Amino acid sequence: MDRVLMLRLVSEGCSAEAWINDIPVLRTAAGGGAASLPVHEYLFEGHNRLCLRVAPGVPGQPAALRLARQPLAAGLRLLLPRLGHVGSEASARTLYALDWAMAEGDVFDAPADTRGEVNLPIRFPRWRWPELPAVTDPAAVAPLVGRFVQSLAVALAKGDAEPFLQAAQLRFSELALAYQQDPLDLAARWRSRIQLLRATKALAVVLPAVPDVLLQPCADGRLLQAVAANGEPILRTEPAADGSRQLWPLRIAVANGQCHVVR
Repeated sequence: MDRVLMLRLVSEGCSAEAWINDIPVLRTAAGGGAASLPVHEYLFEGHNRLCLRVAPGVPGQPAALRLARQPLAAGLRLLLPRLGHVGSEASARTLYALDWAMAEGDVFDAPADTRGEVNLPIRFPRWRWPELPAVTDPAAVAPLVGRFVQSLAVALAKGDAEPFLQAAQLRFSELALAYQQDPLDLAARWRSRIQLLRATKALAVVLPAVPDVLLQPCADGRLLQAVAANGEPILRTEPAADGSRQLWPLRIAVANGQCHVVR
């Protein structure tokens, strides 16, 4: 398609996540914020599931009661921007919306999920991840995935982009399909980005210990998202001199004892 579907997530006073077809794609900080992302690679022609998750917590953490000490709100919008315009609600058609709010003094269960469904008459490529087998026992593969993530972090810390490119071949090929681009160009841009971060001393990659890699099943159990204890992507950098950080989400498939970055 000629235009790019965008997902926008906004929250006030709380953290929130936006999920598409059981894959977390956006997250805001604890105090709130806003984020936007093109989302073709998570969508299907026809039926799609969306979820707005407030106070998402950490994988494996039980649900808990929370007291709203101030008004809280969150919302997501699936947007179709006009040609040549930024993907904001002011300059885009809203295809679907989910909202959540809580008054000061109210009690709610955290995480709090608001779910919806949208049918899209748009043809997308046939993605590989819905055809993968579910990971029946994430704990059993946690050491394997932890070592895999650790090896990617070590390579990036050295400025070596090749191990990530090798592990994420499917990701880059499907991103190219999603946005009608050349996969070699996408890989070259990724490689150049890592080289630029290293040259500007902004590549202080956090090196996780294997037990620090927490796994969050997603995509109906077919993928495992690797996160840190605070829920952020485990593959990330320390703040640079200007305060900016790099966050690289990892949604991993495990097949025949091998790990692959799929999204």
